[in-house]
Amino acid sequence: MANTIGNGYGFATWTNFIEESQIRDLLKYNVKYYFAGGKPGIIPTDIFADIMADLSVRYKENPQLAIDDLNYGPTGGQPWFLKTLAKRLHDVRGLPIDCENDWECVSITNGSQQALYALLDTLIDPGDVIITPSPAYLGFLVPAVKLGGRVITIPTDLDGIIPEDVEHAVEVSKKKFGKVPDIIYVVPDSDNPKGTTLPMKRRQALFDIAEADDILLVEDSAYAEIQFKKKIKAIKTLDKENERVAYLGTSSKEAAVLRVGYSVLPPNVKEQVLKDKGYLDLCTATLVQRILDEYYRNYIGEAMRVGIPKYEERCKAMAKTIDESFPAGIRTDPTGGFFIWWQSENKDFDATEFMERVAIPNELLYVPGAPFYPISGHRLTKDNKDVRESLPEHNTMRLGFSYAPPDIILDGIERLGTLLTKELG
Repeated sequence: MANTIGNGYGFATWTNFIEESQIRDLLKYNVKYYFAGGKPGIIPTDIFADIMADLSVRYKENPQLAIDDLNYGPTGGQPWFLKTLAKRLHDVRGLPIDCENDWECVSITNGSQQALYALLDTLIDPGDVIITPSPAYLGFLVPAVKLGGRVITIPTDLDGIIPEDVEHAVEVSKKKFGKVPDIIYVVPDSDNPKGTTLPMKRRQALFDIAEADDILLVEDSAYAEIQFKKKIKAIKTLDKENERVAYLGTSSKEAAVLRVGYSVLPPNVKEQVLKDKGYLDLCTATLVQRILDEYYRNYIGEAMRVGIPKYEERCKAMAKTIDESFPAGIRTDPTGGFFIWWQSENKDFDATEFMERVAIPNELLYVPGAPFYPISGHRLTKDNKDVRESLPEHNTMRLGFSYAPPDIILDGIERLGTLLTKELG
């Protein structure tokens, strides 16, 4: 029932139980030590300046090109940009794409966030079942709950989601809800929020589970390019017929926050996602596609060669200082991405309350862990035969190392550690 606010209209029901994203809310704070949102801090600004300077000359010489680039375009993206992305996905990430003939299997959205929402919007009816890690990216969890999905969360360890528990969850879903899950969602490379990376054995196991029960596996590869060690093959490389895995990438982490996500989806899924996108925004700006086309064709290799070691330096600085200054707890050890996850051994510690009372007044900002658990959902019982209510772990926090330079990280994390130690003993 709508929430009535006036004499003739009201807000939709979901507005009563879904709050603003806590990460978005934290952007309003201007603090010295910013470890909250996953903001890229190493952006090749000189490269983008050169690209835009070159484009300004080309547009003056060819006004028709300028008119085309400043106009509406195809909902799924300009062909020339999709061909560039297809080549990158084939050459660097190993996806089974024939770049000359299969480039149309690639499509773009306004950020991969839009792709996640559109996938849920086109696949999920109220009561449908979705399997996610615990914790998981809140930008997937919240729309899943908003659209009426039943979320079953799966335990994770330092190697990510545990496939054996996914199998148990599939069987419980069949018995308890009378449904095979529609979606298994995973961020296999340096996931958000924990920073863990799935070994190839687990990737294969997840693919086999999805294949056996005809489930769509959503592979959110937002951090696949930002890897400090040798990259592990994408789950999508196992999907030779493009029928089982929805593969999502984004320019926001590997280029700049120009809000372009790119996907390789099974054809029937792609058709519905682009239908949905057409009603959400009509199309993605062609000018942005032109800028990124130049970047992906000519510059990304050099940008990653320079940028990835700098992200690794920041990660190591944060991990080292956590180990030296934080009280008793467990942290993850990322091999890429933007985040470290820390959990206090004190189960009564409330990271949200501590942030508001202590951290923010001391110029420190992180993301408490609680929002990375569904606001309503299920988790397996200990015997793996049923589910019970999913509950957040309040003694956790996500610490982003991507934005601040190493000296700020060292100073800020030491300060946070001192405050935590004072609080927790």
